[in-house]
Amino acid sequence: MPKILLIEDDPQVAQLLRLALEQKGHSIYWATNGAESMRYLPKADLLALDLGLPDVDGVELLRRARALRPRLPVLVLTAKDDEHTKVYCLEIGADDYMTKPFSVLEFTARVQALLRRSYGSPRIRVGPLELDSEGYRATLEGRELKLSKTEFALLRTLASAPGRVWSRSELLEAVWGLTFDGTDRVVDVYINMLRKKLGDDPRNPHFIETMVGVGYRLLELKRENPTVF
Repeated sequence: MPKILLIEDDPQVAQLLRLALEQKGHSIYWATNGAESMRYLPKADLLALDLGLPDVDGVELLRRARALRPRLPVLVLTAKDDEHTKVYCLEIGADDYMTKPFSVLEFTARVQALLRRSYGSPRIRVGPLELDSEGYRATLEGRELKLSKTEFALLRTLASAPGRVWSRSELLEAVWGLTFDGTDRVVDVYINMLRKKLGDDPRNPHFIETMVGVGYRLLELKRENPTVF
């Protein structure tokens, strides 16, 4: 699940953008100022940055973000519509630029486009398992699995790195996000649901293996790495 860092000090605007992004399946980190944003920057897959912040100049924050994360896609949001500001932001590292007010639909479309350009097509194939993030569709040996969005997000996270062991806290953050206020046992519940739909036996797993005291991993399914296409 792509993680978007949204830096926006207007709570009404932030709430609209958060809801729109969450409907697209993204996990959101929301920061209202530059200092807070530094906590989330290392974890983000994309930065949506409002230039008008209370504690730091947005252009300076863009420079810092680009220095710390050279390949992180950055979408600048601003009320400034002059050509100089736009060109300058693009020159120092922004990948795209939107002038307020803008359409929420266009915003999510630009985010999706930046993610595709930066990380490639959102499909993963591991052995007989294939996942298409745009359609929330998973198939096993050509048979479609009827998964909820949460089940799909959990399976895709595991499939993004076959053989890697994910702790419950890592899966909780990746799938449910930082704002989830439940316990990490929800991960166990959804793992069991996935196993049933995959036809997997936890005592003799072919797909999802429990690493006692650590977490879970997706077995490599006769392939060393996922095929992304």
